[in-house]
Amino acid sequence: MVRHTLPTQKKILERELCPQFGHKHIGKVTAPDLLAAIRKIESREAFETAKKSRRVAGQVFRYGIAIGLCQHDVASSIGDAMAHTVTKHMAPITNPSEVGKLIAAIDHFSGTALVHTALRLSPILFQRPGEIRHMEWAEINWEEERWEIPASKMKMRTEHIVPLPTQAIALLREIELLTGRGRYVFPNPRGASRPMSENAVRVALRSLGYTNDQITPHGFRAMARTLLDEVLGYRIDWIEQQLAHAVKDATGRAYNRSKYLDDRRKMMQRL
Repeated sequence: MVRHTLPTQKKILERELCPQFGHKHIGKVTAPDLLAAIRKIESREAFETAKKSRRVAGQVFRYGIAIGLCQHDVASSIGDAMAHTVTKHMAPITNPSEVGKLIAAIDHFSGTALVHTALRLSPILFQRPGEIRHMEWAEINWEEERWEIPASKMKMRTEHIVPLPTQAIALLREIELLTGRGRYVFPNPRGASRPMSENAVRVALRSLGYTNDQITPHGFRAMARTLLDEVLGYRIDWIEQQLAHAVKDATGRAYNRSKYLDDRRKMMQRL
């Protein structure tokens, strides 16, 4: 192990590499071992973290070679096997300064109140676009300050709880004055029995000057994942649980729907 590490290097070692093969002697770690760890990072679409992890691993192996603990830098042999691009339809903006510009643009959107609210809630809640536009007033638990999405609406067919930060509560209270007597938080203007069009938020982003390659409604999820993981340093299992991904504990069982709820609430409030 490298004695002197920068904060980013230390985080990568502690969170990404050591849990996967830190128990093995460095001379016993193989290229498939390292690639498996990198694949796990790529599976949550944290591609920059994957690249950094490979670089940090290379530094460790080269140090090990220098002091006689291993003979090969296995990190140098897995480059061609790594993912190099983000799937296009998941386009995210992940640079903090660019995220700030996007949020400022959203705040100044001049469209209808319903579309504006849906647009503003998208980066705050970072749920799937279909889940947001199908949000119902009956699913909002005001007392507990959370959005309780039934299993029938979820991709994983498991009930999902979304803690509502104060910004989301304020936005929902505002829009409640317009649509609170109906079923949907964001009803379709052509008929309140249906939710808002799936293209409403996408068109709003285009009107702000953002292309489909820069940000999509689904891209807010990748944006939140990257900021929470790589910038704010939150635990991956908290993030994955909040994204309603299939998360399992050490025994292989799916986490309970309320797992880490208090921690996720604080995480979402900070984001």
